[in-house]
Amino acid sequence: MAAGYGEMLRTRHAARLLAGTLVGRLPSATAALAIVLFARAEGGSYALAGALSAVYGVGNAIGQPLLGRAVDLFGQPRVMLPSAVLSALGMVLFCLIGLEPLPLAYAAMVVAGFFTPPLEGGLRALWPDVLKREDRIHAAYALDAIAQEVMYAVGPLAVTLIVAAWSEAAALLVINAIGVLGALAVVTSPPSRKWRSAPREAHWLGALRSRGLLVLLGAFFFVGSALGSISVASVAYADEHGGGMVSSYLLSALGVGALIGGVVYGGRQWPGEPERRLRMLVAGLAVCYLPLLLVPGVVAMTVLAGVAGVFLAPSLACAFVVVDRHAPRGTVTEAFSWLVTAFGVGASIGIAVVGPAVEYGGSKAGFAVAVGGGAVALLVLLAAQRSFGPPVAVAEAGVLPENDRIGAVEPGFSAGHQA
Repeated sequence: MAAGYGEMLRTRHAARLLAGTLVGRLPSATAALAIVLFARAEGGSYALAGALSAVYGVGNAIGQPLLGRAVDLFGQPRVMLPSAVLSALGMVLFCLIGLEPLPLAYAAMVVAGFFTPPLEGGLRALWPDVLKREDRIHAAYALDAIAQEVMYAVGPLAVTLIVAAWSEAAALLVINAIGVLGALAVVTSPPSRKWRSAPREAHWLGALRSRGLLVLLGAFFFVGSALGSISVASVAYADEHGGGMVSSYLLSALGVGALIGGVVYGGRQWPGEPERRLRMLVAGLAVCYLPLLLVPGVVAMTVLAGVAGVFLAPSLACAFVVVDRHAPRGTVTEAFSWLVTAFGVGASIGIAVVGPAVEYGGSKAGFAVAVGGGAVALLVLLAAQRSFGPPVAVAEAGVLPENDRIGAVEPGFSAGHQA
């Protein structure tokens, strides 16, 4: 297993691209915490801090697929580096003006969120060209999902340390400067500079004209809502069980479970169609959320949280493969960016829905929202499995298929096709 990951990382440019993308995504991974801390330090209320953070999140959700489409049209360096700089400048403006005038502070959040570069989609678009072999690409997708868990654990810690050493403003500035350096490392690499999307059909829907992709986005909207609701339900559980670090124990256990699941999943090749495998993985995710309704003591609940996370990273890794197979030709970065948006918007909706549930029914009701999200995600995949079938084969001789860039074994597909 370790050898498989090691071989993938030893491939030329692979480690640089993965590390650069993770560093470049630090601003978005830490924005919610860093914005709230800065707004509170400037004398703003929690409501105002939350509103500013929400504006950043909405801007990010809108900007990711639009910038992803621009990357597919114009290449990575021309879009990602300028957008990273503009996003960082939005945060610089926020730090300079604070909360007054407030409309300008909101405008700074719009700029910072909207221009967050689509590094996730960009990296996944590069893997087939960089890694060549299907087994390495599957390992890369799994490692990508694992690294996300690490980043979302390490990022807030980095913000806290910078705040303790300097200030809340310094945390915003340093994290965003590091993010620009990460984007720079990616777009100056030879694979990023050479990568070109395939010619695409002019269509205003872009990647969204793929029925399979729409099904996937619908399912992962609800996976995101489940994950978002767990974060709030964990805080409510902690309040019911003495407070302190209890919520951190649960969320850390969830991350550890995802790490273990991702490592195991990416360490081997799995037979069969990834669409069918994804249904099984999401079914496992939904089933493993169910024991959270027991809300036992802290130790047992921490174990259950770990179990609940086991299928998360494998589901994400498999979803990356499915996106690659179903993205219309010439839209692969946009398609991956839509997955990021669907997951993020789902998490935000989950957080909004679980609040009233916790108010009326306590942590058990909060975890019930997560269980419901997992169940609906599975139902979406099952109900629409005809639309979510294998990519359409080539209709005419000599015409390249528009999907399946990673060389999955399916009749009628060319393993050499690159988006």
